[in-house]
Amino acid sequence: MGRMIVIEGLDGSGKSTQIELLKKYFQQAGCSYKQIKLPDYEDPSSTLVRMYLGGAFGKKPEDVGAFAASAFFAVDRFASFKQHWQADYDGGRLILADRYTTSNAYHQLEKMPKDKWDEYLSWLEDFEYVKLGIPKPDFVVYLDMPIDVSQKLMSLRSEKTGEKKDVHEADVEYLYRCREAAMYAAEKMGWTVITCAENGEPYSIAKIHEMIVEALPQEFIYA
Repeated sequence: MGRMIVIEGLDGSGKSTQIELLKKYFQQAGCSYKQIKLPDYEDPSSTLVRMYLGGAFGKKPEDVGAFAASAFFAVDRFASFKQHWQADYDGGRLILADRYTTSNAYHQLEKMPKDKWDEYLSWLEDFEYVKLGIPKPDFVVYLDMPIDVSQKLMSLRSEKTGEKKDVHEADVEYLYRCREAAMYAAEKMGWTVITCAENGEPYSIAKIHEMIVEALPQEFIYA
């Protein structure tokens, strides 16, 4: 069986950039890997995800309950696994994932009463890793970029690309709640948290990459 590294973080935290740097790192180390990015917006399996994020079911994230929204994303992950990377994983390759089941652990967790958080996390892991049978990550990195900093970065991105913010990105209060949920999930689920800014300014891309590499368990170098 293969192994899996997941890079997590709220929108604007630099996940895609750090995945690209990790790819170069593993290439230089001679490691065999496959990158996946979820949701898979190019696949029909993401239809419900795209409808949800586009506001088809409500303009605020809480308009769709945690379990329903979780199912939308889980089905897309299952389809991606079965169609695009199960053979690589079963063949022993390292999988680098930009988002995964772990995203639900905070984007949907925040919709639940806090006394139900442990119950939701248990349900999530059982639903996806046991009942659906997709792989459980071996190492999860959470990029902790302050919300005010990530909002500035996303605004710059929107200006450059013309892309509109989805229902998650546009709801700042929701993002603050998600960060609280992410810190809780990180502690409960054993994620590695990388602090990405100081005094309202983001660390350099290179510095964040160095912190991720330093946190990697050594066995991944030989994947």
